[in-house]
Amino acid sequence: MGRMPKPIEQPVPSRAELVDHLVRTRIAGQVATPRENNLSHYRKLANGDRHYWFGLELGDRWTDEQDVLAVMAERCGVVDDAAHRYGQDTIDPELTVDALDRMAARLRKAALDRQGVLLATGHPGGLLDVHRATAGALRAAGCEIVVIPSGLVADEGAVWQVADVAVLERGATLWHTHSPEPMAAILDGLAAAGRPQPDLVVADHGWAGCAAQRGLDAVGYADCNDPALFLAEAEGTLQVAVPLDDHVRDPRAYDPMVAYLLSAADLL
Repeated sequence: MGRMPKPIEQPVPSRAELVDHLVRTRIAGQVATPRENNLSHYRKLANGDRHYWFGLELGDRWTDEQDVLAVMAERCGVVDDAAHRYGQDTIDPELTVDALDRMAARLRKAALDRQGVLLATGHPGGLLDVHRATAGALRAAGCEIVVIPSGLVADEGAVWQVADVAVLERGATLWHTHSPEPMAAILDGLAAAGRPQPDLVVADHGWAGCAAQRGLDAVGYADCNDPALFLAEAEGTLQVAVPLDDHVRDPRAYDPMVAYLLSAADLL
């Protein structure tokens, strides 16, 4: 048998190079999510629609759509003009990189302390490989990548790990989900088995929201139409919310971002 080829190493971009790349690939900058979709989600969250709360308990603290918009302008970089109702919206790439730096600091701590880390995604089409690469780097640095209990179910699907990343599966398909229930199934399953909770959760959507709400250290990625994680970061429940388009056309476009993140965390 022939020797397996070595994986191609992704060069680490400078901050300026990464900002340019994020804008060029529309991971940030002028993103594909339209303004009207963003505002609709902010309104639904403010009106108490739990689908948009991502497993967080927001109480009556965010019942004004304009307050939600203000946080999203500050932490994500959407247009802060409330009169801008339709058309293009934005994510500030500088805020994306700032948040990646904050996430890198938490990953570095996890590596230094050899912590147990759980990675999960509700957006497997876009972010599965982002989390997989992070898991691999953390394991190489001596972290324990938490293995979830077998036989877990949630939302009429199975909760599995694919390439070290927890996902929801239905009918042999990995599902896009905002639900917190798969993460709740994992954390409850660990407790039932007498196993410790993760020291750190790296996730997105309701997977991150549920973990943060339960008091675990959690960091995550969030799109500009997913305000809950940014509100949780503003309140100190979630440690980091990285603003980005969470499903651009080519998932390989995230590779420079991951290289920057892992380099900043001293994990390369």
